[in-house]
Amino acid sequence: MRIFKRNSLKTSDHKRTRAAELTLRQSIYPLCLVTILFFLWGFSYGLLDTLNKHFQNTLGITRARSSGLQAAYFGYLTIDESRAYPLASLGHANWILRHYGYKPTVCGPPRYSEIRINISQAFNGVGTVVAPVLGSYVFFLKTADDTKALTNVQWVYLAIACFVFLLAVVFYLSPIPEITDADMQFQAEETHANTDVKPFHKQCRLFHAAFAQFCYTGSQVAIAGYFINYVTETRPNTDSSLGAKFLAGAQGAFALGRFTGVGFMKYIRPRWVFLVYLTCCIIFIAPSITQRNNTGMSMLYVTLFFESICFPTIVALGMRGLGKYSKRGSGFIVGGVAGGACVPPLLGAAADLNNSTAIAMSVPLAFFIAAWSYALCVNFIPSYRDVADKFTIAKIGMQEDGARDEVKGVGNSQEEDIEKNGMQFTERSAPIEEIG
Repeated sequence: MRIFKRNSLKTSDHKRTRAAELTLRQSIYPLCLVTILFFLWGFSYGLLDTLNKHFQNTLGITRARSSGLQAAYFGYLTIDESRAYPLASLGHANWILRHYGYKPTVCGPPRYSEIRINISQAFNGVGTVVAPVLGSYVFFLKTADDTKALTNVQWVYLAIACFVFLLAVVFYLSPIPEITDADMQFQAEETHANTDVKPFHKQCRLFHAAFAQFCYTGSQVAIAGYFINYVTETRPNTDSSLGAKFLAGAQGAFALGRFTGVGFMKYIRPRWVFLVYLTCCIIFIAPSITQRNNTGMSMLYVTLFFESICFPTIVALGMRGLGKYSKRGSGFIVGGVAGGACVPPLLGAAADLNNSTAIAMSVPLAFFIAAWSYALCVNFIPSYRDVADKFTIAKIGMQEDGARDEVKGVGNSQEEDIEKNGMQFTERSAPIEEIG
């Protein structure tokens, strides 16, 4: 089997490719490539949190104006063809995703989708740790806040761009499976969670997930972007360089939270882990508003730990049961990341108004609470919960030879056995017999 070969860029969405039936072993190589991409994404994003404070010092701008970095990044920048914020997610990149796209969420057995995307994104967290360390020890250690340090950062971003281009060539030459709408519809039908029978505009769970993603990501980006401001204002004898080191530690807690969350998801339903983690974000961000010194900073550390699994888990849960709408729907969920362009300016404006970044932490608290509504629904509302649970017991991709062949003669007999809660049903929904 050749590792690299020339691939067709497009597969008809009406054809089954079995890409949605890959086993764990078959999905390792493409997931490794995506994980590298996530690391580069995290690294480039992590530098922004360090640059935010240094831009304030070097350019003499307010907290609110420095949030333009996050607004530019999350408002317009495209990291890869499946990560465009936000206009591209709903426009040209969504079209690219629907025709040429690839998602780690659906590459491999559906029951492990939350675990897969959290593992890949854990290395995104590692990238966000490396970036502020590089910023504090290389760019701003000796050059402080002068323009020479910022020039050095430009070369780093150029190097990242060149490496991503080379990685794109590897993606093109690699036998990465194309997942079609027909594949996703097959997954939904096999798990008996085919809610795609409704028109797209009635997929309420999808739009709720996109709203939660908007609110959650906005809070995450705002907290990280103003972390250095927070510690330099609330902790004595702390400059921007030392603050960047503390930020690296907080991002380390973020990465650790993702690896820990993956371990929990192996034994606990991902929706429960998501609810607990997001609830803890609300619990621990609140004291940071009033506490100072190491106490306030430690509250942010714990908050970042529990933020860790929220973004990828919202993506995975929000895509459950979308079937043929999966590619289009994922664009809406990823488009929700536009919150990273909207919430930081609000926090910056609140900090300028009150001359306190600590008080301004009430802004991400409010958005966390709004995102919490989705975590509650996916755990306690049957129409949300049941769809998510059906995928956790799916048998697709669990056998080495892939999913079973399509049943012969289905068009004549119109019967197909599926498994649901220990019962066998036909496609006509007539119970046949109870399984031991």
